[in-house]
Amino acid sequence: MAFQDYKPWLGITGSRWIGLDNFERIFQYKEATQAIINTLIIAVSKIIVGIIVPIVMAILLSEIRNMGIKKSVQTLVYLPHFLSWVTVAGLMIDILGLDGGINHILTQIFGNDPIYFLGDPDLFRFTVVISDVWKSFGFGMIVYLATIAGINPSYYEAAEIDGATRRQQIRYVTLPSMLPMIIVISTLSLGNILDAGFDQVFNLYNPLVYSTGDIIDTYVYRSSLLNGQYGFGTAVGLFKSGISLILIVVSYRLAYKYANYKIF
Repeated sequence: MAFQDYKPWLGITGSRWIGLDNFERIFQYKEATQAIINTLIIAVSKIIVGIIVPIVMAILLSEIRNMGIKKSVQTLVYLPHFLSWVTVAGLMIDILGLDGGINHILTQIFGNDPIYFLGDPDLFRFTVVISDVWKSFGFGMIVYLATIAGINPSYYEAAEIDGATRRQQIRYVTLPSMLPMIIVISTLSLGNILDAGFDQVFNLYNPLVYSTGDIIDTYVYRSSLLNGQYGFGTAVGLFKSGISLILIVVSYRLAYKYANYKIF
């Protein structure tokens, strides 16, 4: 279909073959190019913030000695991971709306006009990234907590004997011990660099933010299923899949080289 002027009533065997025309149109259409740029910006931002926040939270949580508080916080931050984006988007639309709770608080404190977070192109990417991190960082935090729990206690004892403070122990013992896992997760995240999250964006965006919020997946959905450009939509999806395959292979090579991580 990606190499055809596909018509549903003609099928694959009856539709006209047009070679690479659909792929050339990807870079000729301003909307398609903008969708690729938006995808890269949102996906890279999610990867960077999604790596930093779990690391920081895992270190902070590991410093809590009260097990009751520690397990309660761990459970609370992990729960959003199990919510679907349909549910989360519904909550966000209510909370971030012009008459939502966030605007009510901001208006009371600063006296400013309500902000349409999900309708402002300049704020939409920020809202998408922050909401994604809030929903998913609990899972990453647990991975890093397990890594911290596996660190040999004698390292901390030796550091304490040498007069290291808690901050110095984190810097010279905890972080270096976490580094292999950080490298693995970071390199494997490269495979998702063109995956900005269809479920999330589709449930949050609207025509007002297409300029900064439209990603490859939502553009393919509108082009193929809504506008009937099935061949073009398939070409965009195939282009994304090809790039993602290359990135996944590269990321696994890097993970094996720098962290000795391999599946087989």
